[in-house]
Amino acid sequence: QVQLVESGGGLVQAGGSLKLSCAASGRTFSAYTMGWFRQAPGKEREFVAAISRSGGSTYYADSVKGRFTISRDNAKNTVYLQMNSLKAEDTAVYYCAAANTILVVTTTKPYDYWGQGTQVTVSS
Repeated sequence: QVQLVESGGGLVQAGGSLKLSCAASGRTFSAYTMGWFRQAPGKEREFVAAISRSGGSTYYADSVKGRFTISRDNAKNTVYLQMNSLKAEDTAVYYCAAANTILVVTTTKPYDYWGQGTQVTVSS
């Protein structure tokens, strides 16, 4: 079992920045590919970013590429999502997730564990 707890969400003006954190406990954090997803009201959960077990490989949705950065600190069992140049359309509940795979996966199905989510609201 892996427990994930997100933090760092909040209300920010368009053009601003936020940094989300996701703290993991339980099994060996470094054994998991980590991902960030988001879900806006009335929409399906969508992929945002993912990072490999070592942190050497990352992948981003086109909508956030160049604005968001995913990183991880395996010594602290934490994955981060730095979000810059935020837009109103980034408003959503953001979830971190863990997948027991070597691949950097971008769909929800391979992810075994999910956090409870943190709200990000961007005012225009």
